[in-house]
Amino acid sequence: MNHEISRAGPRRKVRVGVVGAGYWGPNLTRNIAELADAELIGIADLDESQRDRARRRYPASIVTSDFNDFFDNYVDAVVIATPPATHFAIASAFLERGVHCLVEKPLAGTIEESRALLSIAAINKAVLMVGHTFEYNPAVREIRRLIDSGELGEIFYIDAVRTNLGIFQMRTNVMWDLAPHDISIANYLLDAKPVSVGAQAGSFIMRDVGINDLAYLHMEYPGGQLANIRVSWLDPNKTRRTTVVGSKKMLIYDDVANLEKIRIYDKGLTDPPFVDSYGELQCSYRYGNVTIPHLSWEEPLRLECEDFITSILGGTVPQADGESGLRVVQALAAADRSLELGRVVELSELDSKVLATEAFNSSEVSTGQQTITTS
Repeated sequence: MNHEISRAGPRRKVRVGVVGAGYWGPNLTRNIAELADAELIGIADLDESQRDRARRRYPASIVTSDFNDFFDNYVDAVVIATPPATHFAIASAFLERGVHCLVEKPLAGTIEESRALLSIAAINKAVLMVGHTFEYNPAVREIRRLIDSGELGEIFYIDAVRTNLGIFQMRTNVMWDLAPHDISIANYLLDAKPVSVGAQAGSFIMRDVGINDLAYLHMEYPGGQLANIRVSWLDPNKTRRTTVVGSKKMLIYDDVANLEKIRIYDKGLTDPPFVDSYGELQCSYRYGNVTIPHLSWEEPLRLECEDFITSILGGTVPQADGESGLRVVQALAAADRSLELGRVVELSELDSKVLATEAFNSSEVSTGQQTITTS
């Protein structure tokens, strides 16, 4: 799908507004403000202290409590860094006016909302992008290169751990907060979306309000590869580790490491296992060198924002486009359904359910001029 520029000439800077100046919004705002092809027009947030901070940092920009003000001070694009429950209403309000949108992960709260955003963006020829920052991480991109080159061999499975002590939240659970990162990484590395998802979760600190602070996801992909993900707000260590096991080599990606983020292990089986005359399984193992590839490091968020602006100006599809966002929401929705039913859920089951719901509901989406909580 090719996108056209809304109200922007090919050589003029893209006028950008940022909705949400809380935890992640300032990082996005900084990157947008520093891009040569972007102009930061304004920042919207309901929290007065966040607005005061934004005024001090960006005195030439509009700072407001109502994102609807951006419609009067027209923008070509917006970056939305608000609670996930508000993503659909805010993004659809802008997309309906042909304003390009970069929405923080997850793209929306349901499969239906995600598909509606894709439809609205297509109708209005607007770029829709999701903040899957790790798809722009040089380390993750190097792993994808290693997989595509065949150096790792056939990929058997991916194991990901993303834990920390906090940040506990009341408006989402740990799975929807942290797992989008690792689902998007697995989808990107395997160049596919899962066919089935199984999930288990626990609510310990947040038991009284029923919010899970620990979750395990087990995903199977079309080629038979598996991806296992553990996310937790209740862990003594900050861990951001991904293990990729292939038939030729294996690797560990440690995002917390300052320098040696990827270690490639030349380990595996040299011959197929066999059973000897005594009935014992015999395997021939290979233990080779450990390689640490050099990475030319660039800030992933900067690369993400550059891709957004470049896609607007060039009429191209960004790496983490709306379809990428939909695939992650589909996996999360399947995980929710798995927790509800206590079994593995095929994504095709959800597709049937969603299609039935969409056929029943009106296809027209109306958002009005409402003010949405942005902090």
